[in-house]
Amino acid sequence: MSDKQAFGKVAVMFGGKSAEREVSLKSGAAVLAALQRSGVDAHAFDPATRGLHELQEQGFQRVFIALHGRFGEDGTVQGALELMGIPYTGSGVMASALAMDKFRTKLVWQAMNLPVPDFVLLTAGSDWNAVVQQLGLPLFVKPANEGSSVGISKVKSVAELPAAYAEAAKHDSIVLAEKFIGGGEYTAAILGKQALPTIKIVPANEFYDYEAKYLRNDTQYLCPSDLSAEKETEMQQLAQQAFAVIGGAGWGRVDFLKDEAGKLYLLEINTSPGMTDHSLVPMAARVAGKSFEQLVVEILGLAHVG
Repeated sequence: MSDKQAFGKVAVMFGGKSAEREVSLKSGAAVLAALQRSGVDAHAFDPATRGLHELQEQGFQRVFIALHGRFGEDGTVQGALELMGIPYTGSGVMASALAMDKFRTKLVWQAMNLPVPDFVLLTAGSDWNAVVQQLGLPLFVKPANEGSSVGISKVKSVAELPAAYAEAAKHDSIVLAEKFIGGGEYTAAILGKQALPTIKIVPANEFYDYEAKYLRNDTQYLCPSDLSAEKETEMQQLAQQAFAVIGGAGWGRVDFLKDEAGKLYLLEINTSPGMTDHSLVPMAARVAGKSFEQLVVEILGLAHVG
């Protein structure tokens, strides 16, 4: 859509009520400013302080979703917008809900013979020694339904498992333990039908946690990454396949791990990725020749109902 006025009145939805509210506020502010600079009639809309009925009452014709986590990235807002018939960015109800749930996403990928790290479900009564015997050490413990590395712990001994489980369980009733894959962390962004250049993430601390993602300035991002041309293509194709399998639409980001032998593993999928100054999709878009303004306008142009 080349004529920005054809978008009509646009709500940039950010903030929200999830544990990722602060990140969403930064993403949304950046998106809003870029759309306005591009000549789009864009306005801020925080569903934590305003009822969704106001979208219809105030004549909004399209929504850019810059919410992260629950009540924004999990299909709930998407369903409400579909009931109102308002086009929105990103994936639909099913794909949004599924991608938010790391456990069920892994089950779907496994059913399609896509590679995922070995994992087990944890409960308060889990046999910690058996978990370590199956997955080895170190391993990761994470809540199934949070993003931005909220509630994740890297566990280096059996003795640390109960506390790691308790921390993750604060955020979700489903807690996973996941095998450590140590050959590098990568991500591949999806924009429409295109996979953008991959990024290698090199955190300065233990792993790519919330602090490394949003607060530190010493996390390294290599884009283009260190992958060979053949491996780059393999990761991009795997990202597109993983995204399509869950029903993803519009745009998103697929995160990967690589082992020391070079095998790729799907880690998780983000249907409403970060758009802050530390974020990865804008970085990949720049390498592909797209400015931040071009990126957000293109995402907005992919908005749909259902």
